[in-house]
Parts: sequence; C-alpha cells; structure tokens
Amino acid sequence: MDNQTLTVLITVPLIVVVLAMIWLGWRNRLRRQSDVERLPQVPEPLTPATVVAEGQYVATTTAGDWLDRIAVQGLGIRTNAELSIHAEGVLFDRAGAAPVFIPRPALTGSRQDTGMAGKFVEKDGLLVISWKLGTRELDTGFRTRHAADKHSLLEALQELISAAPQADADSGK
Repeated sequence: MDNQTLTVLITVPLIVVVLAMIWLGWRNRLRRQSDVERLPQVPEPLTPATVVAEGQYVATTTAGDWLDRIAVQGLGIRTNAELSIHAEGVLFDRAGAAPVFIPRPALTGSRQDTGMAGKFVEKDGLLVISWKLGTRELDTGFRTRHAADKHSLLEALQELISAAPQADADSGK
C-alpha cells in the first residue's frame, strides 16, 4: 500500500468522525434549548421604519454568555439581513431564514461590542441588542455593512427602549 492511499484511508474516517461529532453537538444543543419560547410574529401592518440598515445578522446568544449560541428556530444561523427599527419593535429581515421580530416591550438594552459566537471584529464593530423572550434574556448581534449606520441605529434603539415604559403606561399595560 503506498503512502497516498494510507493517508486517504486515515483522513477520510477522521473527517467523518469530526462531522458526526459536530452534528451530535448541534442536535444536543437543540434538545437542551427546546424550552425556548416561540418567536413573536411580525405585526401586520408594521409602521414605517425610523431607521434601516443592511448588514449581517450574527447570532442570538444567552445574555452575557457570548459563546452560548441559541440554535432553535434558526436563531443561531448567520446570514445577511436588513435591520429596521419600527414603533412596534425591531425587525431583522434575514436572507434565507425566517425574520426575527423583537417587540418593543421585550427590548432591554443595546450596546457595541467586539464579537460573539464565532464573529469577532474591531472594537465596537458589532451592534448587540439585549432582549427577553419569555423568561430568557438574550443578546442578538448585528454587523452593519456601513460603519456610519451603527450610530443612527444605536440612537433609535435607545430612544425606542427609553420610550417603551411610557408607551406601555399610556396604553394601560
């Protein structure tokens, strides 16, 4: 048996084992997170957006644990997206995946960070939105295509978050 054949006979099974382990890990993560509540539906009709930016939806993780990616409901899938801020909340319109809508009352904060769940960028290069889904506190990362968009998104998010308690009080919630 020559050296090249031996290399192939060792490498192919190793690759299969590694892929099987990755698949098992992802399946187990889905099982552990089966108690995550369903995502809210996008309201119909949705008011016009105050700010819109193109970029990349990075992932949703457990708040404060940038490595604990939420895998259920496609929240762990990195994809191109358009982030828009509306009076009702925040909408991630993701390419090739279901949209993610975060209602205004669920928003708890926003900040800039350097990375999360496999995506690391320059200092303050990532926009992170903190929110609640049922009893779970989550962080969702978004990388704007144009750096200038980040400032207007942060301002609009802070305005939306600070207005949420007053809007809820006015509507009797």
